[in-house]
Amino acid sequence: MRRPSCLLLFVALLAPGTAQARVEVQHWSATSGARVFFVQSRSLPILDISVEFAAGSGHDPSGKAGLARLAQTLVKTGTAQISEAEIGRRLGDVGAILGDVFDRDRAGFTLRTLSSPPERERSLGTMAEMVQAPAFPAAAFEREKARLAAGSREAETRPGELAERRFYALSYAGHSYGASPTADSVAAISAEDVERFHGDHYTADNAVVTIVGDGSRDDASRIAEQLTSRLPRGRAMEPAPLAAPGAGETLRVPLLSEQAHILLGLPALRRTDPDYFPLFVGNFVLGGGGFVSRLYREVREERGFAYSVYSYFVPLERPGPFLVGLQTRRDQADEALAQVRRVVGRFLAKGPTGRELALAKNALVGGFSLRVDSNRKILDQVALMAFYRLPSDWLDEFVPNVRKVTLEQVREAFARHVDPARLVTVIVGAP
Repeated sequence: MRRPSCLLLFVALLAPGTAQARVEVQHWSATSGARVFFVQSRSLPILDISVEFAAGSGHDPSGKAGLARLAQTLVKTGTAQISEAEIGRRLGDVGAILGDVFDRDRAGFTLRTLSSPPERERSLGTMAEMVQAPAFPAAAFEREKARLAAGSREAETRPGELAERRFYALSYAGHSYGASPTADSVAAISAEDVERFHGDHYTADNAVVTIVGDGSRDDASRIAEQLTSRLPRGRAMEPAPLAAPGAGETLRVPLLSEQAHILLGLPALRRTDPDYFPLFVGNFVLGGGGFVSRLYREVREERGFAYSVYSYFVPLERPGPFLVGLQTRRDQADEALAQVRRVVGRFLAKGPTGRELALAKNALVGGFSLRVDSNRKILDQVALMAFYRLPSDWLDEFVPNVRKVTLEQVREAFARHVDPARLVTVIVGAP
């Protein structure tokens, strides 16, 4: 749920003619069954690697929200051969950095390592053992389970997180996308649940390996086999289908805070939807463009209702949400919300102006190079593209697809995906 910063947008607006950076993506299937994506970059002696599985929170079983997160965390706590502390020592000794990937669809790990053979083999051997043979130590299970329960209780005291939890619960009622870990749901998770979840979801046929950096195609092939050859084959997994959005609801959550936190939106967009680019460009005009967006101008600048107001789409395997958010003084929450609804309503009715669309396209085209100006950013983009099975030229076609968006496409796409009568509204901290 990242929102573009004012600085990034300023740079983008100053450079509408920036040449598009091209990313040559090679892809194939490993003998293990995992899908592999590789981008060669010899500029630095570094490899960035990710291993991702369809094992995010959208795969949590009913009544056990938090299981996917707990399983992903426990993979890092040691194997029969190496302890949790030893994993950290081995990676630290060669300057490698281990990271997490986790959202509603995906779970996995990233690794940044030097590409020189001694350091590369040491770090990759550690990662391969960790991913393919976790032991789920009992002490680590109890520790991480307690930490997850404590984090869920703390989230209920933070207005921003509380608003997001309630929004997803209302928007995705009865679906795992809408469930957040609670003390009760975490308490219901057993060690057997974790091992079963790992066995079902952390499989080769459910895996995507992405490699970016200083190596050859043969190197990448060996790395993918090393990271997945001992995984069971399994099958590709998907979250459960969604029911159609219901009528819009408004939920007011009492909480002692200086500001009211407001979210409104609804399930709207799959990652592979052909309306992605019209919605992406149109939302820049509405609330994704920072200080040049309509919401910023008409809610903050003209009326002073909020310091921050924004909108964005979260495309997922199943329709992810369209969200509008702001924070405002408690005593003006209703006025601010009414103004936001007016701005959104006018945009849905008429769409952007020609000038607004041209500015949005220039900014997004000019800012594209900032999305792929480092190996790690390329890894993030290609891994996302690979996981959702987007076309292999998706990054190369990004700028042309932005440029092709028309006013009519924006209006029609928003009409198809955003029904104002179905918007869910959550207000945390209002009177």
